[in-house]
This record gives sequence, C-alpha cells and structure tokens, in this order.
Amino acid sequence: MTFQFSDSSSITSTPVHDADILTGTNGLAHIRLNDQLYTLRITRAGKLILTK
Repeated sequence: MTFQFSDSSSITSTPVHDADILTGTNGLAHIRLNDQLYTLRITRAGKLILTK
C-alpha cells in the first residue's frame, strides 16, 4: 500500500509561521506567554532574536 501527500506540512502537527508576517514592516513582534512578554526581532543579517 502506498500513500501520497501533496503537501508535506499536512503530515506534521507542528504549526509553521512566517516570521516576516509575524513581525510586519518594522521587524518586531511581541509574544505573550502566560504573564511574560517577549520580543521577537529580525536582525539586519536576517537572524531571529527572542528576548524577554
């Protein structure tokens, strides 16, 4: 028996988010986890930094 999947993301339960969409035009996003607020930032070198 063989299975075919047209999209590999359909076989995983881990969500995928686009960092450019999350951070918008300024490259910053705030993420809340319980009572803590974190900042997600895209650097000029294209890296992601998550700080508390």
